[in-house]
Parts: sequence; C-alpha cells; structure tokens
Amino acid sequence: MKHFFSSTQWTFFILANIVVIPVSIGFAFGLSQTEIAYLLQRTFFVVGFTSLLQGFFGHKLPLNESPAGLWWSVFLIYAGFAATGAKSADIVLRSLEMGILMSGILFLLLSTFKLMDQIKKLFTPLVTGTYLILLVTQLSGPFMKGIFGIGYLSKGFDGAVAVCAIITLIFSVVLAKSRFKLLSSYSVLISLAFGWILFAIVGITKPLSLQVNEWISFAKPFEWGTPVFDIGIMLTSLFTSFLLLTNLVASADVVAKVTERKEKVNYNRAGFVMGINHIISSCFSTVGAVPIAGVAGFISTTKIKEKLPFLIGSTVIMVMSFFPIIMAFFASIPVPVGYATLFLSISSLIGIGLREYTHIFKKEHAVSIACLSLMAGFGTMFLPAEALAGLPDGLTSILNNGLIIGIFICILLEQILREKQVSPSLEKSS
Repeated sequence: MKHFFSSTQWTFFILANIVVIPVSIGFAFGLSQTEIAYLLQRTFFVVGFTSLLQGFFGHKLPLNESPAGLWWSVFLIYAGFAATGAKSADIVLRSLEMGILMSGILFLLLSTFKLMDQIKKLFTPLVTGTYLILLVTQLSGPFMKGIFGIGYLSKGFDGAVAVCAIITLIFSVVLAKSRFKLLSSYSVLISLAFGWILFAIVGITKPLSLQVNEWISFAKPFEWGTPVFDIGIMLTSLFTSFLLLTNLVASADVVAKVTERKEKVNYNRAGFVMGINHIISSCFSTVGAVPIAGVAGFISTTKIKEKLPFLIGSTVIMVMSFFPIIMAFFASIPVPVGYATLFLSISSLIGIGLREYTHIFKKEHAVSIACLSLMAGFGTMFLPAEALAGLPDGLTSILNNGLIIGIFICILLEQILREKQVSPSLEKSS
C-alpha cells in the first residue's frame, strides 16, 4: 500500500511536468487536435521509457526525464519563424528532429571520449547568463500572445481569454510560492486544472473534435517525416546541447544529495544514456527529454527517497500512452492555460541568468562582452523577415535568430579577450 501511494504521487508529478509542453507546441505550429493527441502519445511514451533507461542504466537515481524547457523554447522560437512564412512548419519540425538527433549523437561522443568537462568550459557564467536572458526575451512574444488569446479563438486580442489566463497565472504564482511544499510541488498540475475549469465555466474552451476509434494504439516513429538539415537550427541545437549537459550534472547532483546516495554518480554513463534518449526523442518526433532538477523539491517534500515508486510511476506514464482516449482528453487543454501555468517557470530563467552575471560584474571586459552580445541579440530579434528574403537559406536561418547571434558573439569575444589578458601575464612571468 505504501508503494501504491508513493507511485501514484510520482505518476502525477511526472504528468504535471509533461502535459503542457506538447499541447503548446502543437498550437504554435498549427497542428490539429488529432495531431496534438498523437504528439502527447509519443511524449508520454518517450518520457516513461527514457526515465526507465536512466533509472536502470544511466544515473540510476529516482530522477525522471521530461521535455526540456530549453528545447521547448527552441521549438516556440522556430514556430514564430514558421509563422512569418520564411519556412513551412513541416520543414521546421523535420529540421528540429535533425537538431535533436545530432544533439543525441553529440552526447554519445562526448560521453564515450569523456570530453564533457572540457566542452563545458566554454559555457562560462557569462555565456550561460547571456543565453538565458536572450532565450526568455525571444520567448516573451509567444507567451504574451498565448496569454492574450491571440490566435486561440480569433486572430486578435480576446478579452475573456486574457482575463481568465491572467487569473490562472496569478493563481499559479501564489500556489508556487505557497509555504505548503506539497501544494508548490504540484502547482503546475493544480493550476492547470483550475484554469481548465475556469475556461469551461466561462465557455471559452474549444469543443473536443477528436474522435477515438480504437481502444489501444502505439506511438509511431517519424510522424513529422524524415529529418532534414538546417544550419540555423543545428547551431541552436549545439548551444542548447552544451547547456543541457550542465543541467544533467546539476539535476543528478542535487537529487543524489536529497536521496543521500553514497555511490558517486557516473556522469559519463548518464550522458551516454541522455544521448540515447535524445535519439529516441528525435525518432518519435518529440521534444528532447532530460532530467529535471525540480525532482529534488518533490522528494524533499514527499520524503519518497526509494527508487521503486519512481520506476513504477514512469512505467504507468508509458502505459498511459497506449490509450488514445487519455491522450484525447489532455489534447483538449486550453493553450492559454498552458502558457499561464508555465509563465513563472520560464520567467525565472531570467533570474538564473542574472545570478550568473553576478560572477562577472567586477570584470570590465566581461561587462562589455555582455552588453555587446545582448545588444546584437536583441537587435537581431527585431529584423523584419522580409528584409532577409534575398539571402541564402542557411544565412537567413542564422540572422533570423537573435539567440544564435548573441551567443556566438559572446563566446567569440570572451575567447579573444581572454587570450589577450592571458598573454601579457605570461610575458611578465617570463
């Protein structure tokens, strides 16, 4: 009975962290309710299966996989590019498949040759802080459009949707900051239910148009088509991959401490499994799955430190993907509610970025690099798509993305100025 309740809590915790992202991505790319239901099915299957892989063969901790917030952000950014007509949504999704696939291969190589620590050195606090601030800035547009109901029931601003979404947002913030840890641990799930009910009461939910014709079905690979190469998405995937390595180490480290694990985590083995998990995510056309640090808070609150309930909960999530009627139910979530419930989580990335910057404020050259990188990144975000129409596709993909431009300038300038600072010191010592 003890494991039953513990496993149930794990199931709902994993559920709370995966259900919104596929729905919001489907909405952003203009997918039908049927296509969103299939995306949910694949996500449930991938999250359950990859969590079991890590639990048995990777970090071996009670630490579940979830669609990565960074990957989700990349999907939303490129959905915005697709909306401008620069590329079709179909090509963008297939390019993102390739990006996640190459990310998985990169993880495999770095882990096999034990190069994770060397590569991570490029991602200093300055680079990480710049990445996170540019990321949230680029995401702020899609989030505000979603909360204001633009494109949900009509093309313009929808007052009723906006009011209900903002009420849901306030409710989610209050819940997340609650002194009751159990409430804050399930704040996303509770807020999702609250917003969904509120939208239903006001009468602004979309009717469930999806018909379920079979009781059991299985996730199918490459639903978006075969992967295609796009230089802009590949560069974005490269930057994202390195940050996800940091996320892996940080998440496993904090969960190991909370569970009082004595055995040292093998990060190369965990990184190798994360590479396999990304390849699986790509093959099943989903957002790349990674371990999430929020598990530490859940374990601290519930005191469930055993691994068995986690494994059972992951299995339940995977089994749920076999039942279309469950996926149809979750596919009907109002998208503005999804944006409202995750608004706090995404906005908090700015705080993390600013905390990273506190390490560099005493270094004048680092402050200059941050200013130049942010200015270039912000400015690129405001370039009209039609102004780049005559350029080659590869160059357009890069110049369309302020995140790529800002991070590239940041890494380049930091390496150049670091060399200039090291050289004089070497000359003096000699």
